[in-house]
Amino acid sequence: MDTVTTAASGQFELNEDQRAIQTMAEAFADERVAPNALEWDRARHFPADVIRETGPLGLGGIYVRDDVGGSALGRLDAVLIFEALSRACPAFSSFISIHNMAASMIDRFGNDEQRQRFLPRLTSMEWLASYCLTEPGSGSDAAALKTRASRSGGNGSDYVVNGTKQFISGAGDSDVYVAMVRTGEDGPKGISTLIVPKDAPGLSFGANEHKMGWHMQSTRTVIFEDCKVPAENLLSDEGMGFKIAMAGLDGGRLNIAACSLGGAQSALDKALTYTSERKAFGSTINQFQALQFRLADMETELQAARIFLYAAASKLDAKAHDASKWSAMAKRFVTDTGFEVANQALQLFGGYGYLQDYGVEKLVRDLRVHQILEGTNEIMRVIVARHLIGR
Repeated sequence: MDTVTTAASGQFELNEDQRAIQTMAEAFADERVAPNALEWDRARHFPADVIRETGPLGLGGIYVRDDVGGSALGRLDAVLIFEALSRACPAFSSFISIHNMAASMIDRFGNDEQRQRFLPRLTSMEWLASYCLTEPGSGSDAAALKTRASRSGGNGSDYVVNGTKQFISGAGDSDVYVAMVRTGEDGPKGISTLIVPKDAPGLSFGANEHKMGWHMQSTRTVIFEDCKVPAENLLSDEGMGFKIAMAGLDGGRLNIAACSLGGAQSALDKALTYTSERKAFGSTINQFQALQFRLADMETELQAARIFLYAAASKLDAKAHDASKWSAMAKRFVTDTGFEVANQALQLFGGYGYLQDYGVEKLVRDLRVHQILEGTNEIMRVIVARHLIGR
């Protein structure tokens, strides 16, 4: 993999620390994830034990401050990690991303007591975390969420929560749920954020969804039925929930783009190996110019996506004024490119690509959802357009 890229701010090369981070993540993925990924997918097994092994490597709080066990790394560092992990399994890497997004929200917006109570156990991966925003009636229109939290108990010491969240990764397996709830008026100003422990009274989960991909990740509905949550678990102030949710999405979009990039790179690598071994008409099929051109286009598109993603991550690290636009553009471009490259790789395998044994069809299935989650790619276009026309 080339490590020299060109960002909007000028040419840069990964430094020694970043190379070490990348190597560490690749080594873990090769040893602990890649040999098991196909079986996890077939068995629809959530490998909590292996996920927890990433804690001692510093992957439970990649951009969480170090006073609570976080690694305090940047967004480009995170992109390198998720790209490396996803070459072994995009679904595994994506869950680590979701956990980190939830942990970073507590780190950024929590008070000292909340940070000390939750984050050491999250950064160590003793506890796993999920992020709860989407509802059955509010996907892209997140500000329309209906899950309601009302004060109760003596002096309003608790919130009672009622509603449902849908498509929640890790639901039922995670220990902590960072949930967006309505505490006030309709619209974004009435939304707040609660940290909900798994053992909260009134919290339950639906059946594991039968999905096209991401089979190793549990995906369930999160159900709040008079669910009691201590008021001290309110993150920041009432009415800040939409801001908190949106603040986490720029980084989440870059992470999921990195997962697409790594998965697509794996698909291309598999295609290169297969076409160098498969023979037809007296020679290996990589000697046919039509296939060479297709491989060349796949490589070019992946490298363009990589440069774009690294540049967007650098902008987010620099807190550039247009970082949100770049995050949206990168998410749209890289996830579209990643899926197309994986799909082209499957085509190069012919009938064998359709078989589970080769792992290419899994990559195609896993990468398809990246064009939907963390904001659909249609919504990414809306965000970019609004930046362009000044809305």
